[in-house]
Amino acid sequence: MRYPIALTIAGSDSGGGAGIQADIKAISATGSYAASVITAVTAQNTLGVQKVHSVPSDIVEEQINSVLSDIGADAVKIGMLFSSDVINAVARALKRFDVTNIVHDPVMVSTSGHKLMEDDAIATLKNVLMPMARVITPNIPEAEAISGERIIRQDDLPRVARQLSDTMFKTAGKRVSVMLKAGHLTDSDVIDIFYNAEEDTLTPLHSKRIDSPNTHGTGCTLSSAFASFLAQGYTLNDAARAAKDYIARAIASGAAYTIGHGHGPVDHFFKDTSCRTNKL
Repeated sequence: MRYPIALTIAGSDSGGGAGIQADIKAISATGSYAASVITAVTAQNTLGVQKVHSVPSDIVEEQINSVLSDIGADAVKIGMLFSSDVINAVARALKRFDVTNIVHDPVMVSTSGHKLMEDDAIATLKNVLMPMARVITPNIPEAEAISGERIIRQDDLPRVARQLSDTMFKTAGKRVSVMLKAGHLTDSDVIDIFYNAEEDTLTPLHSKRIDSPNTHGTGCTLSSAFASFLAQGYTLNDAARAAKDYIARAIASGAAYTIGHGHGPVDHFFKDTSCRTNKL
């Protein structure tokens, strides 16, 4: 017997709604074993991020070495990386172990608007780490920062998703698939766009917009679920659909709860188990 293993490399959220804590919950809820590497420690709650302390890059690299040399990983999710030094350390370690099944959520700003990455690290992220990913999962502000393109309406998403993949190809000669999240638009339906670069296909992923204050950690949760399903052997398209379904249900189930005084978390362990796998 062997668990499908997903390694998350991300920052810690003391409030438990995002970051490593959300990643471990999402990976576990969707049926995989979660290992973790902490890249930063945040003082954080539902009202915002009060302070960020980046973990030294050599400690980040050694955590990855420890996990991959012993436990291994069927998929890796990457989240918050505060500095260029940490980004380069993560890239070195993943290359050392020839990790290819990578889901990268390019976290730059928290839900409350706090910067989670140094300004000069964005270029390092684009040039060094993002081309190593199999999938990237930016929201609209992140996609705009990476691509330099404005996203005004739903019709812009397919074009920008393809452009992001083209940029990675020009940088590293490798096409990266893109799940571009539409949550920052205001349409009644949330239609994320998944560009499968391996098949050159575009898939719209629909869900109803839920009126909920509890959206803290949705990006972390979605990308971790995506990695979890890839770890279990799902195809890219099936993993994208399953991850979208999981986060939509988690948001809907968590809407009625009150945790803290700001943006609360989604319900990672909602009761409906239809999205969970039987492949253990």
